[in-house]
Amino acid sequence: MSEQTETDPEPTAEVPSPLLRRATLRDVATRAGVSTAAASKVLRGAYGVSPAMRERVQEAMAALSYRPNASARGMRGKTFTIGVLISDIQNQFYDQVMSGVAPVFAEAEYAVLIAQAAPSVESELAMVETMIDHRMDGLVLMTPTMPRAEIERFASLLPVVVVARGGGGAGFDTVSADDEVGSALIVDHLVGLGHRSIAHISVDSPDDDPTLPFRARTRGYEDAMRRHGLEERIDVISTGWTQAGGVSAAARLLERDALPTAIHAGADVAALGLLGVLWDRGVEVPGDVSVAGYDNSPIGMLAPISLTSVDQGADVLGRRAAELLLERIGGRTEPRSVRIRPTLVTRGTTAPPRA
Repeated sequence: MSEQTETDPEPTAEVPSPLLRRATLRDVATRAGVSTAAASKVLRGAYGVSPAMRERVQEAMAALSYRPNASARGMRGKTFTIGVLISDIQNQFYDQVMSGVAPVFAEAEYAVLIAQAAPSVESELAMVETMIDHRMDGLVLMTPTMPRAEIERFASLLPVVVVARGGGGAGFDTVSADDEVGSALIVDHLVGLGHRSIAHISVDSPDDDPTLPFRARTRGYEDAMRRHGLEERIDVISTGWTQAGGVSAAARLLERDALPTAIHAGADVAALGLLGVLWDRGVEVPGDVSVAGYDNSPIGMLAPISLTSVDQGADVLGRRAAELLLERIGGRTEPRSVRIRPTLVTRGTTAPPRA
């Protein structure tokens, strides 16, 4: 018995211009000269659609600038939207992560919506609740500072992947670089140059969760200092991994009788704030003090800055996070924790200390 195929009626009417109103699937079907059911089959990639029909429907979609109604799709199941939470949009690290995230979701035909939270747990929680209310199919949380219990609560509602915050979790996946190793690479490099007075910029926060990046990097710094016999030289300045945090750290260091000979800034964005103040005050870098960042951001690569920094492989973090989230949306439930080994990129802001 031969398979029946739907007949292709001739177009009967033109539809209103897409500039006047948003085109519907019925408009697409009318323009293509097929039934609405046939147009829906093409949209869903369903079986039993002839190549000629598919071509006509796709041409009609393009001509009418047709976009599927996400709300209607959501009522039938997936909305094909992913929410991404970012805490500091000025930090170029997140741009680099997104360069890995975006292509994976684009290939899977998911739209990515970015929510920026203020630097507070309350803002992060509010943004995630909003994304859940908008029926996202899954969430990518970049370096969230919210308690792990809250992440687990959200993960019980929809698929969640956490980026740049290590440690496994019940019901969600994590993708991160080994921040303790990254900090140790900086200290080893500076000690190898001859430095003994090495300060570290961390984050001023009462949260002692060991999985938070600033806790891991501070731990790596302190352990490396002890390993080199410099325990009494441990010097942590807690401000923040923002440009303002770097400015504040510079002000506190300049109030001292003497600067350290080297500074592990914790993050590139803080290093840039620090460098701006040091240069403005006539402090030579690396002549008077060496500075190392963390994230290997594009602005730090520029020749006038030439910032020594740790490369986390941000685009790889983003790609792996997107892949894991698609797996979770597809039905995987067991948690995964991916850890990437960082590398140190040495440039012009670090050198041996002056005699």
